[in-house]
Amino acid sequence: MKRVVIAITGASGSIYARQLLNKLKAIPEQWEEVAVVMTENAKEVWKTELQDESWKDTGLNFYSRNDFSAPFASGSGRFETMIIIPCSMGTLGRIATGISNDLISRAADVILKEKRKLICVVRDTPYNLIHIRNMETVSLAGGIICPATPSFYSQPKTIEDVAATVVDRVLDLAGFSIRTFRWGEK
Repeated sequence: MKRVVIAITGASGSIYARQLLNKLKAIPEQWEEVAVVMTENAKEVWKTELQDESWKDTGLNFYSRNDFSAPFASGSGRFETMIIIPCSMGTLGRIATGISNDLISRAADVILKEKRKLICVVRDTPYNLIHIRNMETVSLAGGIICPATPSFYSQPKTIEDVAATVVDRVLDLAGFSIRTFRWGEK
């Protein structure tokens, strides 16, 4: 059973976070705990993009971004996966430079130092050289950079279907067993 941290930052792409939370809720037999940290900017972006505050209705454990007593702020907390979705370039930069000034960057630091799985779903575009170097640094430290770049093999029909191509890839990377489009399968 997995213990997973989900961090939601203020980058555009709230649809990805909502879908991830909903999909995780649909497979409770595959996880022991899902802990969520959401920045204030993320809440504003969510309200703007999705026109609701549905993060409040997930029933998952939410932590303040300043709650350094959260169990995943220490390696002894034994959370094996952290997904930052969407991951702002500011958050990525703080992780890449070892600045642990909030619970998200501290948890990412813990995940990396413990050699566990960190998945950063970066959403900004285009990238500048600083972004690329920060992605390289996090990758070299053991993190996974998974740009929120949808695929179209499955012929998605709605914006939710398009977003699901990214979220399903993230769930695969995190080691969850899900039903999704698989290349070469009919």
